[in-house]
Amino acid sequence: MLLDAQGLVLDLTVSGRELQRMNLKAWQGKPLLDMASLDSKEKLQSLLALPDQNAGSVWRHVNFTAGADDVPLQLMAVAQPQTQQTLLFGRDLSGVSQMQRRLVESHQSMERDYLRLRHMEARYRLLFESVSDPILVVDVAQSRVMEANQAAQQMFKDVVKRLPGTDIFQCFEPSAREPMENLLRSAQASGRMESARVRSLKSEQDCQLHASVFVQEGGPQFLLRLQAMSVAAKADIASPAANWFQHALENAPVGFVVTDRTGLVKACNTEFCGLLGLSAPGQLVDKNLEDFMARGAVDLGVLLNNLRQSGIVRGFATELRTMVGVQVPVDVAGVSLSSDEPTYGFFIRDIQLGRGSMKPATSGMADSVEQLSQLVGRMPMKDIVGETSTMIERMCIQAALELTHNNRASAAEMLGLSRQSLYVKLHRYGIVSETDSE
Repeated sequence: MLLDAQGLVLDLTVSGRELQRMNLKAWQGKPLLDMASLDSKEKLQSLLALPDQNAGSVWRHVNFTAGADDVPLQLMAVAQPQTQQTLLFGRDLSGVSQMQRRLVESHQSMERDYLRLRHMEARYRLLFESVSDPILVVDVAQSRVMEANQAAQQMFKDVVKRLPGTDIFQCFEPSAREPMENLLRSAQASGRMESARVRSLKSEQDCQLHASVFVQEGGPQFLLRLQAMSVAAKADIASPAANWFQHALENAPVGFVVTDRTGLVKACNTEFCGLLGLSAPGQLVDKNLEDFMARGAVDLGVLLNNLRQSGIVRGFATELRTMVGVQVPVDVAGVSLSSDEPTYGFFIRDIQLGRGSMKPATSGMADSVEQLSQLVGRMPMKDIVGETSTMIERMCIQAALELTHNNRASAAEMLGLSRQSLYVKLHRYGIVSETDSE
């Protein structure tokens, strides 16, 4: 930039795509001091006051405004005594400015995350210490206690001097070591909470030990909660109906599966595992139900939409795809369950076992309109239309035989068929045994 003695911009040359986009040519003929931001006016004035002394030695960071954009420049002034003009050379600092801005934003984000983490840790400590049941955090690899709440410290105060760092098996009777090892292995393999009956050292009665696994930065850890058998027994007595219902669903002769709002399986019974050819319900947990349906997301989408609208679904016909690829025709009923998160329960029944009198969908025959409607979802529409014509043709032949008192010649004439064509159709539909005489 070329400035006169009053600081007016006489001429300027701009290079760089970013600066050219800001239309700095509009500064020509205007006082450069007016273009500077408020925090940079004093620095610009000091730079232009003695340009001959600052030349080649001082670069100053000055911020300008160009419309809605900020223009950070690093300036150096060179005096022209002959013409009483000043040359300003500027370097674009927009890249450095953006990097500084991102650095400040990242630092602020880290401060917010650190503050949120401190609040979460404070809540965790408060909950951890306020629980009345003894709770232990145990390292999976070394089986050593990492943390213990106040209730656990009181329970094991006569067993060990310092609970953190102690081998967890030293806190219980030697006879409880094998059940505890099996319990911890089962919890680690299934990823769900497992329970076992154990007895701690210097204790007169057994307690119920509940174990679950969670992962932290240091690796997987066990969360162990001990519950007195008297408390567990009271909980069982308080809700006998819940136990009956749970036992009934687990051993029901129809498949039962619970999913979340997206179709992920949360629990299922053994009958549903048997339909799919699996051995344990744990193999289905967190898998999507649509993976086992013949039409996948289409079937599941219809079920979930109806459950969201009406809360219940009955008589939905589809097919399940087993682990070996065999498709099993089933009848599905669903219900929306009451919980904090949308949860759905599905009752799935094998049609081949439940309706022995009904012909399979692939048999090529539908005996009534009701059975014909049940083919929707298990056969393509083209095949269902074929079933419709077959059903109507059979009904017409049966009606003609009834009107003619089983006289096949008269029935053929009434239907507009030859006698031989009528015989062929009678054999095809299995009506010959019903009408042996004309």
